[in-house]
Amino acid sequence: MARVGIYGASGYTGFELIKLLDRHPEVEIAFATARSAAGKSLSDIFPTLIDQPLVAAEQADLRGVDLIFTCLPHNTPELIPLVQAALDAGVKVIDFSDTFRLDDLDTYTRWRKQNHPAPELQRAAVYGLPELYRERIRKARLVANTGCYPLTAILPLHPLVKADLLAAGPVIIDSKSGVSGAGRSLSLKTHFGETHETFSAYSVGRTHRHLPEMEQETGLHIIFSPHLLPVYRGILSTLYINTKPGVRVADVREAYGVYASEPFVRLLPEGRLPELRHVVGSMNLAIGVQPVEDGCFILVACVDNLIKGASGQAVQSMNLMLGMEETTGLR
Repeated sequence: MARVGIYGASGYTGFELIKLLDRHPEVEIAFATARSAAGKSLSDIFPTLIDQPLVAAEQADLRGVDLIFTCLPHNTPELIPLVQAALDAGVKVIDFSDTFRLDDLDTYTRWRKQNHPAPELQRAAVYGLPELYRERIRKARLVANTGCYPLTAILPLHPLVKADLLAAGPVIIDSKSGVSGAGRSLSLKTHFGETHETFSAYSVGRTHRHLPEMEQETGLHIIFSPHLLPVYRGILSTLYINTKPGVRVADVREAYGVYASEPFVRLLPEGRLPELRHVVGSMNLAIGVQPVEDGCFILVACVDNLIKGASGQAVQSMNLMLGMEETTGLR
């Protein structure tokens, strides 16, 4: 049995991660930390039968641990010391924040308005998207777990970029996310009274922090408009693409053949588009293709932001890093 630790277990992604690891046949949880709930059990916070003790980060013992997950918010000051301590102890790391996702340090500085806090760690990090970087993840010591919005952009666009089907010019991506995507910390915009029976856009155009991640992995110029749905979980992204002259719907669909053996990517039959209910609670990312007119297509991608978009994706990478079958504990 592999032994893993979790920093930040009381958040939405931490809780989802514990549920996945609790049923994983080849893993046991060595420790789980929670800053405000140390000394309690997970069942004191969530209605679950999983009686996982929660400890302070200072009480976490890395001895005998194979891998840790850092499920902490973006810009958490203690993240870098935790990651460095784990790597120094020979423990592998999967980080859920966007700290290590951007390869180019100048891009990081431009978007985050500060220099990278640990450039040497960034250079060692591997982007945590198994469909693109499976073999690199197997050998990695530090993996930057993919963002949930970027997942619904990168995986639909990658095959079309690889097949050289896209015309020059920006790709417009219109995404809608459930409120769990904002995390469990208190925020006015995710209060029930602010989200119920309404629908709102935010960080539209070229301002969202996940945009450079999408452009890095696709090589495309992207205009991104995220929206907040009055639901708990799930992301639906609509992508508007223009193709080179003569590209047919059959060519677009054929490009997705690169995912034929992928366990968690589904291209829907012609004429069908995915809905949140098709993917919520699963590891599947579903993609639909809709031709509009010559040279113009609409792609629709759906994913559960807490599973394939976060915790399940991390377990998929963990399986690779620890030499296990990639789908273990995820089907």
